[in-house]
Amino acid sequence: QVQLEESGGGLVQAGGSLRLSCAAPGSIFAINEMGWYRQAPGKQRTLVGRCTSSGTTTYADSVKGRFTVSRDNAKNTVYLQMNSVKPENTAVYYCYYDLGVIRNWGQGTQVTVST
Repeated sequence: QVQLEESGGGLVQAGGSLRLSCAAPGSIFAINEMGWYRQAPGKQRTLVGRCTSSGTTTYADSVKGRFTVSRDNAKNTVYLQMNSVKPENTAVYYCYYDLGVIRNWGQGTQVTVST
């Protein structure tokens, strides 16, 4: 499995902002969808948001209007801008990219929102 490099996680106060980044190897071409999932303790991994190669985005209802997924195709990088974060956003955030029918995952980055 090809490695992705995630960065940007950490501790943030409720109401604050955080930006996550995730880079796939630059040697890879024709990446389809890229996006983010999250997994809170004791819960299933769920979709946060995703972005197609043409720039169409989809979000979970709980983050619409607060989180933004974007990508830089030249850098094979996907971003997650998190604004107005809430304690319930605390989770491990996983990025992914699709190459054909294969989904490749990042190792996860912890985001903790304090009250």
